[in-house]
Amino acid sequence: WDGPNPGARCEVFISNIPRDAYEDLLIPLFSSVGSLWEFRLMMNFSGENRGFAYAKYGSSSVAADAIRVLNGHVLEAGSCINVRYSTEKRHLCINQLPVDTKQEELLKVVRAMVEGVDSVSLKAGPGINGVSAIVAFSSHHAASMAKKILAEAFKKQFALNIFVKWQIAVKPSLDEPLLLEASPLKRPCLFLTPSQRKAPPPRLTSQTPNLPTSCRAVGGPTAPPSSSSSSSSSSQGHDVSVPLPATLLQKLCEMTGFSQPLYELHYSYTGPDGFLHFTYKVRIPGITLPFTGAVMILPGPSVGGLLEEAQQAAAQQVLHRIYSTQL
Repeated sequence: WDGPNPGARCEVFISNIPRDAYEDLLIPLFSSVGSLWEFRLMMNFSGENRGFAYAKYGSSSVAADAIRVLNGHVLEAGSCINVRYSTEKRHLCINQLPVDTKQEELLKVVRAMVEGVDSVSLKAGPGINGVSAIVAFSSHHAASMAKKILAEAFKKQFALNIFVKWQIAVKPSLDEPLLLEASPLKRPCLFLTPSQRKAPPPRLTSQTPNLPTSCRAVGGPTAPPSSSSSSSSSSQGHDVSVPLPATLLQKLCEMTGFSQPLYELHYSYTGPDGFLHFTYKVRIPGITLPFTGAVMILPGPSVGGLLEEAQQAAAQQVLHRIYSTQL
């Protein structure tokens, strides 16, 4: 690499990658847009990829081109990858520190253990066991390296069992609703063989879609074979991929003469297991009462990604209620 190191908004987050896709396919694809500075494909111990990766370019303009060109790209029949900006997380939360922990002393200790530490801040309050600290790093790489070794280093040096996790730098406000006006959604990925393309598309009313039991969070495990990313057979025997819940709900509204659904999401709290809890209200113009409920998702790389996952989970619940009551 001959140029300067990449700055802000040079990295993209890639999700919905097929489990059998690896660097030999992905790196040439993302290099076709511009020179890659770094490519990270997340792997399981079993040797399969985890369904997501990060590609970093030399400039933000090339990253923008990658999103424009490759978002929705078909890697294999029935699978469209999602490409969007990555929020490079640089904050770690250290839990279960002693109550007498001093900020200046902790900063010296952490800097002696790992590199790239910018600052340390302490927090305590209801629901916090002991004292927690937020450690800011100079880069995502430094933070990820520290996350791997800090717990073991504290245990070895101080006989302390601490818990280290990523800190979400920006959280949705509890006071202001997060309104997701019905923006243009991605077209559903429907793939038929050349001989099948003239056949009429499957109707939503002819067969209940095989909806997943939970919405996959960004960075989480890939959905099981019965999920929206898998293929199912229609009544004509054609193999089709089931669109995402929000796309299904939008299409259902169009077919029945209603306007597009409007989503209102409120962040509630983060559970001890790391799941983010949201309440939702989905209004469909033409239907008197809105659909309300609650969903939970895992943290993702960006606030936009969190909202997208919460929207999909809410749409999924609405679809289940519509089909169960045959509205």
